[in-house]
Amino acid sequence: MARTIKRLPMLPAERALKVISGRWKAVILYHLFDGPHRLSALKALMPGITQKVLIDQLREMEEHGLVSREIFAEIPARVEYCATTLGLSLEPILLALCQWGQHHADALDERAHLADCIIRPRPATGGFGQLKKGGASAAPREDSTTQIL
Repeated sequence: MARTIKRLPMLPAERALKVISGRWKAVILYHLFDGPHRLSALKALMPGITQKVLIDQLREMEEHGLVSREIFAEIPARVEYCATTLGLSLEPILLALCQWGQHHADALDERAHLADCIIRPRPATGGFGQLKKGGASAAPREDSTTQIL
């Protein structure tokens, strides 16, 4: 794991928030929960992010051990990013944040303004997190435990 350049807070909750804070980090992780992606594929999944910001966010998450980068010895060079075991361990936390965000929107009567990301159960792998984002063919389910972000 790369050496952390910026010092992280000593309080565990503050440390966790610092590591996942950023406009795009949760969204990037959400897409990496599906498996490895090239930079161009991630950019295509998030049209509102600039390439510079995407690279900066990936580098920060790599520093903090949430994302790994693999460079393939090909011409042209191919680079893939994937969530590490530590990054995958954030999946249930991001789901809980999603549920709380929905609750907050409900309390303020703003639920209609929220975007949904549908997830479905992931086959057990023995690792952290047991939920996976669904593709276009995944049917939305009624209970709120099937949505993230």
